[in-house]
Amino acid sequence: MSRVQIGRTVRRLRTERNLSQQALANRLGISASYLNLIEHDQRAVSGTLLIKLAETLQLDLAALSGSQERRLEVGLREALSDPLLGTDGVPESEITALAGSSPTAARAVLALYRAWRVAREDAGGITLSSGRRVLLPNEEARDFFDDRANHFPPLEEAAAGIAASCTAIPAEMNHALAERLRRAHGLTVTVQPLDGVLRRFDPETRRLAISETLPRESRGFHMAFQLALFEARTAVEAVLHSAAPSSPETAMLIRVGLLNYVAGAILMPYDPYLSAARAMRHDMEAIAARFGVSFEQACHRLSTLQRPGARGVPFFFVRVDPAGNVSKRFSAAGFPFARYGGSCPRWVVHTAFSQPGAVQVQVAELPDGAAYLCFARTVTRPAARWAEPRPVHVVAMGCSVAHAEDVAYGDGLDLERAKVGIGLSCRLCDRSDCRSRAFPPLEHRLALDPLTASATPYRFERREG
Repeated sequence: MSRVQIGRTVRRLRTERNLSQQALANRLGISASYLNLIEHDQRAVSGTLLIKLAETLQLDLAALSGSQERRLEVGLREALSDPLLGTDGVPESEITALAGSSPTAARAVLALYRAWRVAREDAGGITLSSGRRVLLPNEEARDFFDDRANHFPPLEEAAAGIAASCTAIPAEMNHALAERLRRAHGLTVTVQPLDGVLRRFDPETRRLAISETLPRESRGFHMAFQLALFEARTAVEAVLHSAAPSSPETAMLIRVGLLNYVAGAILMPYDPYLSAARAMRHDMEAIAARFGVSFEQACHRLSTLQRPGARGVPFFFVRVDPAGNVSKRFSAAGFPFARYGGSCPRWVVHTAFSQPGAVQVQVAELPDGAAYLCFARTVTRPAARWAEPRPVHVVAMGCSVAHAEDVAYGDGLDLERAKVGIGLSCRLCDRSDCRSRAFPPLEHRLALDPLTASATPYRFERREG
């Protein structure tokens, strides 16, 4: 765990509980001066002390990871660097201080920035009957899943009950799902040609039609989704109610996401899946074959294994298209995704397109020194008809290099020498030697010289402070 993250996190958690440094130090059995050094990132925290902190503050160890502050820092840096705001550059130290000591204020700043972007661009903004402008539905839904580390205990419980009732090995799960839909809900499943849709349920005839273009694992997922719609609706609606979505569109996006969550948990029950992931050291192609699911489904499920007391390796999950658009992302690993604009072209998420179907591995190092073991592979969906391009995406995952020994993709790598420097996005990255840069950084002045041709697209002067 990075000392840069743990200090401000401890300080925030202490102040939220109205504890003085002396009071917390007494509970931890250390001196107040030593705690002060920890909070100012001048002393590392041992494993024993970390456990004491978690017990004393009554929280899970994951809450000390600093992922909340990290996400806020990225958002603030991106917002405050927007040249259209016309503000002077905000020092990194002030951004760090705001995210670490005043997270509520930091989130308010980001909410204002998002509202300003919607008002400025007038693209996709939603207006309620009251006339109030709200966050874009997809962004609000994404924040909902991020804030909960993409883990929902009530849905896990509901899915476990459904999976237990099916009593089938993975190879026979599709048949078991179809039988349960027939016996418990009077529903007939058919595989047939469908024009423009992948699944269609007709409540009048009680028929669930699944497109014949879908592979076996996708057919199983759609049947599990329909079963979740019947048998986990109460649990899903309870979780949705706690989200208090600001618009019907956001509510539906979250609802569908939660039903997808249940469907994945039915096909890959928590305890067996966690055991298999550990035993197979997170070899995702082998795990997908074990559970009869697709590579993407297996990866997505891996990002949800955050049950207290039975936590898996914290992974981030991201899916992108060839244009760099992110269509899905979750970050139990605390990876600081940029909210707007593209990501780094040096990242394996983008280079994986060059070798379709093969798993690509990279040790990615961010400018702050945080390093992640990443792996990525293309996934292809069937074309609707001849001559139509097949949709291609890259699915990528990553975890801190501290977990590399638990991941098969780290075998044989010299984790230090294999590091590839990446940034969050070109506009937020201050690496001066990057030959893949698409845009100059927002926070630095360009240094243009007609007498010199540089190997890098943009030369710039670092602005300190």
